[in-house]
Amino acid sequence: MILQHHPPLHLTYCLNIHRGESWAENFDAIREKALAVKNAIAPNQWFGLGLRLSQAAAQTLLGSEALIDEARAFFSEHQLYPFTINGFPYGNFHGTTVKESVYAPDWRTDERREYTLQLADVFTHFLPPEVDGSISTVPCSFKPWITTDEEKAAMARNLGTVAAYLSALREDTGQEIHLGLEPEPDCFLETTGEMISFFKDSCLRDGAREVQRILQCNETHAEDVVRRHLGVCLDTCHAALQYEDVLDSYSRYQAEGVRISKVQLSAALRGPADQATREALKSFAEPVYLHQVKGRTTANKRVAWYDLPEALGEMAEFPELEEVRVHFHVPLFLPAAGALGSTATELTPEFFRALRAGGCSHLEIETYTFDVLPPELNPGDVVRSIAREYEWVLSKLD
Repeated sequence: MILQHHPPLHLTYCLNIHRGESWAENFDAIREKALAVKNAIAPNQWFGLGLRLSQAAAQTLLGSEALIDEARAFFSEHQLYPFTINGFPYGNFHGTTVKESVYAPDWRTDERREYTLQLADVFTHFLPPEVDGSISTVPCSFKPWITTDEEKAAMARNLGTVAAYLSALREDTGQEIHLGLEPEPDCFLETTGEMISFFKDSCLRDGAREVQRILQCNETHAEDVVRRHLGVCLDTCHAALQYEDVLDSYSRYQAEGVRISKVQLSAALRGPADQATREALKSFAEPVYLHQVKGRTTANKRVAWYDLPEALGEMAEFPELEEVRVHFHVPLFLPAAGALGSTATELTPEFFRALRAGGCSHLEIETYTFDVLPPELNPGDVVRSIAREYEWVLSKLD
């Protein structure tokens, strides 16, 4: 939905909450779920869509003008406008073990590059005039997979290829599309500092050189292309897991000239590192997603585990732990549940004022875990739950 025009600010929720890897399943979710959310939140307004398209879904769409025309007609009829795409999961995302496979194929590969170009091509059919489009993507790779400088350079070159393609699309169509790397715990990019360093040291070097080669332009223009079409997707759950202040992260990206392609509004689990918290967390140790755990000691040092089951088995061995945070996206409106709370409290009035002031035009509610929430915390009807998240966000933006 359009929150304001000057500076522009759009709000949506990510359709990755709904099961479905095919375009048919995606379109059913839009017709049955997204439209119901719109009718509950903004029945008489244009309502933004945050698409989630697997590689197979994108390929299906691009292979059929009839499907594209059908979707465009439906969007127009019901005042729906896609302005962002979640291009993070390449394949399956629900109903099967995902874990670290969600980061594959990574940005070393042709598959990740070509998939992202497909998403950009899909966007050219759906993006409204005068609205920029964002695509979020994996934070380059899973950190243990990257072992050499050449792999790092290869990722930057592939990102440069995409930036050059998006620049050419802008020249041809007038549509501005940008790609946001989404820092995430235990990935190649997991902190604000790592994102800024990679952007300045690799994207503006190896990536820009690839732009120069493809577009046959000078160094200054190539750097401008990278800055316009590559940036960051700031997920507030992920930043909070790193014990980063989200407003500070937002401000640092702006100061360093890193485009904030999208802000994903999300919250992680948190609790004191005691027996009650360990017991409460057991019901969140599910087999589908990777739930990284970050702990802070009384001396302000960090302890980390790749996944929640591992953390639960070892947490008691660290008596100096003061607090733990878990990469489990919980509803923004979720109240404290016994020993557990959430990092939604990190989304302060000052942060929301900064969003209103500009620097990023796209906000996306990103809670995809309703299907795997413990039964006692599952709020039930997914449409009503998404609507409650909108109500929570809109109340903070007032």
